[in-house]
Amino acid sequence: VQLQASGGGLVQAGGSLRLSCVTSGHTFSVDAMAWFRQAPGKEREFVGAPRWSLRRTYYADSVKGRFTISRDNAKNTVYLQMNSLKPEDTAVYYCAARINWIVDYRSAHHYNYWGQGTQVTVSS
Repeated sequence: VQLQASGGGLVQAGGSLRLSCVTSGHTFSVDAMAWFRQAPGKEREFVGAPRWSLRRTYYADSVKGRFTISRDNAKNTVYLQMNSLKPEDTAVYYCAARINWIVDYRSAHHYNYWGQGTQVTVSS
């Protein structure tokens, strides 16, 4: 399974960006995906994870109400729509995947497949 993240950039506070994560390879075997981010000097942190089978999406408290995860099956793409961006959202954003859903979905070390990351910078 390969993941390719894109869509990052520089935006002013209050602005929006949409990140994309294109999946390829044995995508049929993937049942769990997530977005993480990592700011300089900080650990990688959970942003959100959709559970498609239950039509639910879980978000970190820091992004709830501002970020939305969606997908386009025809394009094998998962999106992270980010609105009302804040300077503290500045980070490298990663999409991640694993074969099976896991209860501890917020932990980065459970994910086997990672995209290369895309930089998001929010200016004040």
